[in-house]
Amino acid sequence: MIVRIVKLTFKLEEINSFNDLFEQQKKFIAGFEGCTHLTLLRDKKQANIFFTYSHWKNEEALELYRQSDFFITIWSKVKLLFDDQPQAWTLEKHE
Repeated sequence: MIVRIVKLTFKLEEINSFNDLFEQQKKFIAGFEGCTHLTLLRDKKQANIFFTYSHWKNEEALELYRQSDFFITIWSKVKLLFDDQPQAWTLEKHE
């Protein structure tokens, strides 16, 4: 299993647009083959900064999602709302 954390910084005026888009699509994202968990987090001090926190079966499943028509379509809409470049981390549990 891997964990994917993506930091998304939005234009203040686009926060509602992002929330609406995420709400409409979260079931499809969470239901994508290989995704076992999806949470959206919001920074307490900067209201325009969000993080997606997701669990994936493996890196191959994540990459299949990232190459899917679904992701490409959604990402093309989301990136128009950004105020800064997104940052992403792919992590594994370290014991």
